[in-house]
Amino acid sequence: MLSDAIAALRCPVCQGICHLGEGPHRAILCSAGHVFDAAKQGYFNLLTGKGTVFEADSADMVAARQRFLDGGHYAELAGTIASLAAEAMKGPDPAVLDAGTGTGHYLHAVLHKTPAKAVGLDISKFALRRAARLNPQAANLVWDIWRPLPLADHSMDVVLVVFAPRNPPEFARVLRPGGTLLVVTPRPGHLAEAAERTGMLSIQEGKEAKLAETLSEHFLPGRTISLDIPLALDPGQLADLAFMGPAGHHLDSHKTPGTADGTESLDTTAKFQIGIFRSRETRP
Repeated sequence: MLSDAIAALRCPVCQGICHLGEGPHRAILCSAGHVFDAAKQGYFNLLTGKGTVFEADSADMVAARQRFLDGGHYAELAGTIASLAAEAMKGPDPAVLDAGTGTGHYLHAVLHKTPAKAVGLDISKFALRRAARLNPQAANLVWDIWRPLPLADHSMDVVLVVFAPRNPPEFARVLRPGGTLLVVTPRPGHLAEAAERTGMLSIQEGKEAKLAETLSEHFLPGRTISLDIPLALDPGQLADLAFMGPAGHHLDSHKTPGTADGTESLDTTAKFQIGIFRSRETRP
């Protein structure tokens, strides 16, 4: 499956067709001779030039995220995503892009339900180390999602975006005609009690309408699913929750407010919106 996924890539230097090199020293090679060696952990870094100006998640943030997700707190979300992706990958050559794959948690759920060629993109090498171990059959790539994606036109059935940046024109380009874009975002009130205690950012009103507006040029809206998951978190789990997201760039994992030893557990609710969008191109 890895070689199939890499065949869907296009060289970021010359846009040439890519393939997986032979032998024990794995590398991505393009038709013009550009080479991208695999890191020892199994992922590939395709960024060229100055790399990216965006701040990648740190090793501590990624570790917190993996502990929290491995605890099963968002298992219902992962299962829902996997079922929706399976509905959209009914063809003979299913393919999925996870844009902002992180540790590969949600992509893993998708591939467990529907074996497919898969590509995972993220700018954090710390996240991709874990993603490559979890999803070795996928092409796990260091990449800036705001750039043109290193993928062939119309090569994916599904693009998955879970709490990650969105690049609508590029998502539309790489999706096959009639392809599906699944976008997971928090709704107002998401983890409100946890945010109040820890200093996490709250969710602004109007984000749902803004999302639809930013995608409208390239995608047709489908149904929207609201998913609420009640959580009962001990201090350690609450600290991981606060530190694993964007607030982790500004918080100290050992001094997160409201998570010190002895602090009582917290009941809160994760409130998600899963938007299902279709490419404006239709299958013949």
